[in-house]
Amino acid sequence: MDKVADLGRDIGAYIRQQRNTAKISLRQLSKLAGVSNPYLSQIERGVRKPSAEILQQIAKGLRISAEALYVQAGILDVPAGGPVPDAVRADTALSERQKQVLLDIYESFRRENRAAEPAENDNDPDFSKE
Repeated sequence: MDKVADLGRDIGAYIRQQRNTAKISLRQLSKLAGVSNPYLSQIERGVRKPSAEILQQIAKGLRISAEALYVQAGILDVPAGGPVPDAVRADTALSERQKQVLLDIYESFRRENRAAEPAENDNDPDFSKE
């Protein structure tokens, strides 16, 4: 039971941190997310545990990825890491939106390079096929 309460506090503290970073008041976020001011306040204080739908609305109001809130709330597992994604996620100077954009760009480059690998090897006379 304590673990559930801890998750509620963790997600609430995370939402408050993101709201403060975005320089948005509780009342402004309430309006942007379409969530009542008292309910949002209870979420931030860890009194209420929001549903995935409410988290999605809050993410939209904060202009961050819903995935970031889902991970923080324990709904999703932490995405696969590596040195670059881990460094981006750990950087406190970046907003969640900036982190997500960087991670999307990084992953698109990796996908592009993976797709190009077989074509490069086909033109390589030293590449032997087994």
